[in-house]
Amino acid sequence: MAQSKTTARRDVINAAALTQDRTLSGDIAIIGTGAGGGVTAEILSQAGLKVILLEEGGYYTAKDFHMLESEAYPALYYDVAGRRTKDKGIVILQGRAVGGSTTVNWTSCFRTPPETLAHWTEAYGLKGFTVDEMAPWFAMMEKRLNIARWEAMNPNNDVLYRGAQKLGWHAATIHRNVKACRNLGYCGTGCPVDAKQSMLVTTVPAALERGATLVTRARAQTLEIKGDRVVAVHAMALNDNGVDPTGVQLRVQAPHVVLAGGGINSPALLLRSKAPDPHHRVGKRTFLHVVNASGAIMPERINPFDGAPQSAYSNQFLYRDGVTGKIGYKLEVAPQHPVLASTIFTRFGQAHADFMASLPHFNAMIALLRDGFNPESEGATVSLADDGSPLIDYPMNRYLWEGIRHAYLSMAECQFAAGAKQVAPAHTDAGMYNSWSEAKTAIEALPLKTLHAQLFSAHVMGGCAMGEDPKRSVVDSQGKHHQLANLWIIDGSIFPTSIGANPSLPIYGMAARQATALAGTIAKKKATA
Repeated sequence: MAQSKTTARRDVINAAALTQDRTLSGDIAIIGTGAGGGVTAEILSQAGLKVILLEEGGYYTAKDFHMLESEAYPALYYDVAGRRTKDKGIVILQGRAVGGSTTVNWTSCFRTPPETLAHWTEAYGLKGFTVDEMAPWFAMMEKRLNIARWEAMNPNNDVLYRGAQKLGWHAATIHRNVKACRNLGYCGTGCPVDAKQSMLVTTVPAALERGATLVTRARAQTLEIKGDRVVAVHAMALNDNGVDPTGVQLRVQAPHVVLAGGGINSPALLLRSKAPDPHHRVGKRTFLHVVNASGAIMPERINPFDGAPQSAYSNQFLYRDGVTGKIGYKLEVAPQHPVLASTIFTRFGQAHADFMASLPHFNAMIALLRDGFNPESEGATVSLADDGSPLIDYPMNRYLWEGIRHAYLSMAECQFAAGAKQVAPAHTDAGMYNSWSEAKTAIEALPLKTLHAQLFSAHVMGGCAMGEDPKRSVVDSQGKHHQLANLWIIDGSIFPTSIGANPSLPIYGMAARQATALAGTIAKKKATA
């Protein structure tokens, strides 16, 4: 999938097409165009600032999205949707295109849970993050991105909803950021009708209309630091394949810099830049909402590839032992397209052929572990490989495995309650179980080890935690770097823990708050200059 030819406009520079080094100047440089970078770009451009956006991925439009996994995964995701932790034990689905992961996410929107905001305030001393203080920012972004409850539940999500209801568990419907959605079901491959209100179709175009410049296929390599200031961003141009450098270098000069590369790329950039980190906090406490899954064969045809990917959820076990006790998890459903399904539920030979033939009857339930709230859940560490690329090391321990087993049990029970004929946990040692009692006995005996339990994540958070104490954090509650006077980080990397819900709306709301404050700070500096 080549970068869209429709983006051949003066304010969009495809670095892959540059034949010589280039220097750009503006009021503010923003690295990344996802949930944090996109919202920040729109707000700062509205304030009259000349914004320069750097994006490693390509710029695609609805015409480029053909609902094909074979095209979307290489073009729109890091490592062909196969980015993994250092031990290969957790697959990380992370978007890489204009709009970041908002271009390929499943559109589920939740405000940051009150319990999470309270924990951040009490445990990390954050300022401005109470429920009442964040409410207007969430409301602002819900209006901007047309976030509303989605009532058209497809049969795949109804498995979770009716199973939970039958068991007397919490069950509810999900809010989505869509407008005139056609219910196609292929949100993860890019929306072909521009219904998804991603940064690709909302905030980034709005920033361009107000004079911003977008540079695509530009991988930010280092920040040039002098004293306590970032004086330039150095980036390398990539070929249209998004992998190979062309040899062309870019230098972006701006008096203010916003880092919005996400929970892996933002700490990696700081590490490559040797940014001041006196208390060794960069790259620490990175969280993934580690996900495990359970598959079920339903008697009825549910076509899990059709309709809104996610429209039902259950918080029955999110706080099963309070906020800081045993690890809790959120139950959701995952759409099942052929490549995605065969990645999550691995089989071989005839067993794989039989599984794929059953896909129209197949339900996949997932559990998102709420990591980071207990001392036994320290999360991952982001470091650098020899070539400067990021490595993410997420050690699984007894505390986490107990949550994985509990989630396997909950999902299987829910699927059987919904009428499943057979249930199979996503685990290499698991079989197909014909009843809840059979599944319960088998799951309780499953060996829980890396590469046996199939684990995933689409939510990378932390690594540059915010807090008012520089000994425990990288940035303050406004996202301003503790040691660098003109650097802000505005993305999911600054969450002190995971969210406990899909993080797109929490990032939108936080970015709106922080970018508005940053615009005010810059305006004051200009007025007194």
